[in-house]
Amino acid sequence: MGSAADFPKIDFTSNFQNIINNALSSTPETRQAVDPSTEELLYHVPLSKQADVDKAVSVAKAAFPAWKALSYDERAGYLGRYADAIEANVSGLQELLMKEAGKPVSNAAGELQFAIAHVRETAKLRIEDDLIEDTEERRATVRYLPMGVGVGIIPWNYPVLLGLGKLGPAVLAGNTFIWKPSPFSPYTALKLGEIAAQIFPPGIVQVLSGDESLGPLFTAHPDVAKISFTGSSATGKKVMQACASTLKRLTLELGGNDASIIYDDVDVAQVVQKIGPMAFMHSGQICMDIKRLYVHEKIYDEFLAAFVQVVKSFKVGGGGDPEAFLGPVQNRMQFEKVKDLYSEIGKQKWQVATGGEPVACDGKKGFFLPPTIIDNPPDDSRIVVEEPFGPIMPVLKWSDEDEVVRRANNTNMGLGASVWSNDIEKAERLARRLEAGSTWVNSHFELSPYVPFGGHKWSGVGMDWGIVGLKGWCNTQASWVRKKF
Repeated sequence: MGSAADFPKIDFTSNFQNIINNALSSTPETRQAVDPSTEELLYHVPLSKQADVDKAVSVAKAAFPAWKALSYDERAGYLGRYADAIEANVSGLQELLMKEAGKPVSNAAGELQFAIAHVRETAKLRIEDDLIEDTEERRATVRYLPMGVGVGIIPWNYPVLLGLGKLGPAVLAGNTFIWKPSPFSPYTALKLGEIAAQIFPPGIVQVLSGDESLGPLFTAHPDVAKISFTGSSATGKKVMQACASTLKRLTLELGGNDASIIYDDVDVAQVVQKIGPMAFMHSGQICMDIKRLYVHEKIYDEFLAAFVQVVKSFKVGGGGDPEAFLGPVQNRMQFEKVKDLYSEIGKQKWQVATGGEPVACDGKKGFFLPPTIIDNPPDDSRIVVEEPFGPIMPVLKWSDEDEVVRRANNTNMGLGASVWSNDIEKAERLARRLEAGSTWVNSHFELSPYVPFGGHKWSGVGMDWGIVGLKGWCNTQASWVRKKF
């Protein structure tokens, strides 16, 4: 592990440019994102066009043969040094992340710490050939070969972790990688690209920023071998359609409407302390946050009262607030979507356990909304059917196991789900019936670089992370060797 002194310091307050072929690259036009805590414009960033995409893809394609020829250990060495370089610049990255994402100190620091660890742990993964048959006459082997130029299309909610979570497996498997950040959060990605340019050979890691027109330029490009996209299910469908014209490989990690089922044998005081953060972390703007909470009717009133007290204890504050747990909604587009859901409270006469419709305050800046719990709304309510992706959620009653499984599975989404009980065997049995890419017992949103995550149904195609995710960056090849003619 290198020391901070081994790596040049990056300027995190100016000179935000694309990284193409390990060089800073400007564009004739620029754009600015907004600090969601203050609504103030942030720094100018490039507005990439077709020529920028063509250049980056050409460079990545040219760099691919030499990079894939390296051993896993050699490529892992680059990743380890990259993690060290990121860590050496973590203070500046954290300040920038708090501005672009509106994250309080604890959330920004946690994202960076996990992202750095993710790169280091990913570097330890290896894909071995699978020996299927080996007889006197023949040998059959399955191999996993890198694809070529990969593109990661990264969302605005976790711009560092989700970007590095694609970059690490892509380059470890032998691909070259182009990072396209969200227009709402381009800043940390560009600086992480600048750091990468100090570590990797030219063309291995590149970063291009732009507006909503940039993604389609990558999905249409004939020399891009794979798209790995994280975002909404609606946009994921468009990505899948666009990739079809060139039969690109793709991974889609999309929206979720995660259900959490609480049995009546839990310790309510303990469980609400765990579930509160897992439901409202980053103001509900995480695909794997708990979005629907089903509580057994025998403990419903006790649970709801305790849960409300936990949520009321969460301080709301802007990016960089050391005491805040909940920050703003990250951008105005999402802010207006979530406000529209809040407007249903009065229209539908939902019972509010805490929070409620936001009250306009003259002169108050920032995309803030009150953390809100809706008490047992109808199953066909928007708050139950839709993914809010904001700090509002329903708590619902259940009494029968078959009924609650049906209700939990009655969604087009299938990202994650959890079951909480002191009876582990009973909880595991129920969890196996839930239609989701990840299930947890007595936890939620638990992740590891070694464990794949992704969704069923409209929550995705394929999986990220772990050996399964690493193989997603490879083409499978069946190899036959005939020993005797």
